[in-house]
Amino acid sequence: MKAILQRVLSASVTVDKQLVSSIGKGILVFAAVAPGDTEKDVEHLASKVLKMRLWDDDTGGRWKQSVQDINGEVLCASTKKGSKPDFHGALGGEQAKELYQLFVSKVQQGYMNEKVKDGVFQAMMEVALVNDGPVTLEIAAGPSGQKPATTS
Repeated sequence: MKAILQRVLSASVTVDKQLVSSIGKGILVFAAVAPGDTEKDVEHLASKVLKMRLWDDDTGGRWKQSVQDINGEVLCASTKKGSKPDFHGALGGEQAKELYQLFVSKVQQGYMNEKVKDGVFQAMMEVALVNDGPVTLEIAAGPSGQKPATTS
């Protein structure tokens, strides 16, 4: 599973000219599920999203605070991954939807429900954002990225 994180001052998702979700200061997450991704990968990536230190602290320390530390918000939007506009590298159907929804749920469980918003899975979304920085990062877990650590 992969995600693109963008530090934002604000972001919103509109579907069919209707505002679906919006956030203020926080992280916009474009999340993609691929064949071979597991629930463990989803949990690992959700944890990474919440732990990423993307903001400076009050004393000027660089890259010291996470979205939780600043009491920010998170907006998740499903996307496809790959190098061209097709879905060959994406997991299809119900399994992809279930893993994506599990990802959003894990981010909510790791933070606060009311601070985590969502787009509409597989919808044609208009995503608007005001970048902060800009700061944009790609993170991954599972077959399409770094494997989560295992314990024996």
